[in-house]
Amino acid sequence: MIDQALIDKINSVLAEEFEVEIERIIPEAPLMQTLDLDSLDLVDMVVLIEHNFGFTVVAKDFVGIKTFNDFYHYINNRLNEKGAPE
Repeated sequence: MIDQALIDKINSVLAEEFEVEIERIIPEAPLMQTLDLDSLDLVDMVVLIEHNFGFTVVAKDFVGIKTFNDFYHYINNRLNEKGAPE
């Protein structure tokens, strides 16, 4: 189970960075389309994750992340890994 505080933080950070209404960020929504991300925006996403959650990300980490729920699980799993900060 993912902590609601973590979900709220993720949603807040994404809404602010990508200028989208927070109400549009729901678990089942498609991440890329909802945030209107292109390949350059993914670079911003990587920096955003590293800055706010303290671990590094590589492009292959985004394979399989389709929805916000996938993204929440990815962040949660990385935070729970013993060696998450790299």
